[in-house]
Amino acid sequence: MNQNRVDEYRRNFMTALGGVAAVAAVAPSFVLQTAHAAGEVAAKPADQAVTDAKRWGMLIDVTKLTDGGAAMVAACKKEHGWGDEIHSDATQKAHWARVVKVTDKLTQNSFSLPVMCQHCENPPCVDVCPTGASMKRADGIVQVNKHTCIGCRYCMMACPYKARSFVHEHLIDQKAHSPRGIGTVESCNMCVHRVDNGQLPACVEAAPDAVTFGDLNDPNSTLSQTLKAIGGKQIRADLGLNTGVRYHGI
Repeated sequence: MNQNRVDEYRRNFMTALGGVAAVAAVAPSFVLQTAHAAGEVAAKPADQAVTDAKRWGMLIDVTKLTDGGAAMVAACKKEHGWGDEIHSDATQKAHWARVVKVTDKLTQNSFSLPVMCQHCENPPCVDVCPTGASMKRADGIVQVNKHTCIGCRYCMMACPYKARSFVHEHLIDQKAHSPRGIGTVESCNMCVHRVDNGQLPACVEAAPDAVTFGDLNDPNSTLSQTLKAIGGKQIRADLGLNTGVRYHGI
């Protein structure tokens, strides 16, 4: 989408909403933090703003996943408390991550892989968001600001990976580090609360032999060296989104 058109739409939308615009204006003041990956761990002081010196990403080797990524999905659900919405049907329940089975029509060869937010360098969800609630940190992590999300769901339609969910019901027993709310959109945020504290995302810890997490900007990081050695593919690389999540064996 043309950036000038996006900016014009946002201006018009915010003017029309008035009150929402006033709330959204606080978004730039959010304090964003970052940290090194495990093995290269060094949690950054909370009073230092995030920079683009690092770009967090991961490589998922599907040939080393014994369950297609089910353990990764289960770890994400436990960490963030999604997927057990009691008043939502199967099509409405949250799915921050899910296992997708792929079958080659010609050979009938099949494999499964976990799919979540791909943390694109050029995220379509951010482009279409009228309030700026869908945002990308300087370190590449894409997330949703629940304070300014108005639930329009444009980002859900724009995401080519179907990685976002809409909360249809009031929620209880939420995780303090992962607030959720009815009428808002949510998705994988790469366990930003853990990364900011120098820890690995929950899904990475659940599959340590299959997933490598680290700094894509550092050519000497374990992630960059692994990508150099065995390669890594993007889902829908033709879209030119330069995803932060890569896969080996697909």
